[in-house]
Amino acid sequence: MLYISLFLLSFFLTYLIKEHAIKNALFAEVNERSSHTVPTPHGGGIAIAITWFLGLVYLYIFKDIEAKLFYALMAGVIISFVSYLDDLYELSPKVRLLTQALVAFLGLYQLGGFKELDFFFFTIENQFFTNIFAFLMIIWFINLYNFLDGIDGYAGSEAIFLAFAGYILFGGTHFLLLIAAVAGFLFWNWHKAKIFMGDVGSTLLGYNIAILTIYYANQDAQNFWIWIILFGLFWFDATLTLLRRKKNGEKLSQAHKKHAYQRLTQAGWPHDKVVLFGLGINVLLFTIAIIINSPLSIFLIALGLLYVIMRFIDKKKAFK
Repeated sequence: MLYISLFLLSFFLTYLIKEHAIKNALFAEVNERSSHTVPTPHGGGIAIAITWFLGLVYLYIFKDIEAKLFYALMAGVIISFVSYLDDLYELSPKVRLLTQALVAFLGLYQLGGFKELDFFFFTIENQFFTNIFAFLMIIWFINLYNFLDGIDGYAGSEAIFLAFAGYILFGGTHFLLLIAAVAGFLFWNWHKAKIFMGDVGSTLLGYNIAILTIYYANQDAQNFWIWIILFGLFWFDATLTLLRRKKNGEKLSQAHKKHAYQRLTQAGWPHDKVVLFGLGINVLLFTIAIIINSPLSIFLIALGLLYVIMRFIDKKKAFK
């Protein structure tokens, strides 16, 4: 009953935010990075954030979430608030980066740091190096999730997939909470979207995934690679696109439409087909993670699969 109530809360909050945005002309304008063709209300991620944080408080009160995970996830309030201001006023990159650095530090502090990083053949246990790595990873996850929030239903469906996979593999009612919070919004964001989540939603989701990755990796170092594989669709696309643009000598801060999902829409695929294609890839990654015991084997197979998929997308729409 709790999760149905949270879904309904997210659903109706998204509707109210949509109506408020329309009334006050708060639209995501069409620009060179956009994959939509008409101005659309944005800020729907507020509904995700409110539902998520209220749900976390409920779980904490009834002792259904570990305290250190609760406080680490609650640090996301900061990035949600600042990202909402960024949606409204376009804050400077310096302010955004400082905010991301702050929440990365707070999240790591609440989790007790990142214990060790298992690189298959050797393990790094030096806390200085592991925490620097985790700090940078959190910031990267926040940004790449924001980069990949570009078409209807894509970022929301990815969050629901990761939460579902996390619940199956690790348990934890916080995963059900995340599903409920995002699903209520996703109803209004499915193609064709009536509202976008905005940075307030995408940065929070990226932060959550990073924190959950570190939290479960601290329980078992091999869990780090499980999360990396499950999140492979997003980080592989974002990282490869960044490297390709760097190789081309492009200004990395400049807006673009070169991510794999964007190129598929340019090739004529509707948004919902791209999202379903992505979910199919996620199911394959999840299946690989379940049936194969060796993290190294899983990682190599997943990389091979993602590379083949990227070559397929390149044929549909070349990277230029």
